[in-house]
Amino acid sequence: MQGLHLTADLRGCAATLAPMHDTEALRQLCLAAVAKAGLQAVGECFHRFPAPGGVTGVVLLAESHLAVHTWPELGAVTLDVYVCNLQGDNSGRATALLAALEVAFGATAAERHRLERGSLR
Repeated sequence: MQGLHLTADLRGCAATLAPMHDTEALRQLCLAAVAKAGLQAVGECFHRFPAPGGVTGVVLLAESHLAVHTWPELGAVTLDVYVCNLQGDNSGRATALLAALEVAFGATAAERHRLERGSLR
């Protein structure tokens, strides 16, 4: 169960960005970022809330999960990436995935947290 859990709370994201309010745009962004990071998507669920609300999306990964929540009315996004490192170290892939999503949302500010989970002992 040893793994890496990364979170980022983004501020200053443009409400007009398609992934902020469009389910399919967020889905495509997430799946492309997962693939580019070298992780394997095994399932997904995306939901749009009534205006002015945003989109919530989850991509289940063979390595664990990605969760994204947008608030266009606040110009905010939360990102949550967790990867298991049991079969190999996926930490670099998790870091690359989070970084790619941060860039895509163009935040002016971000609060990041990194948590090493579990132990092999």
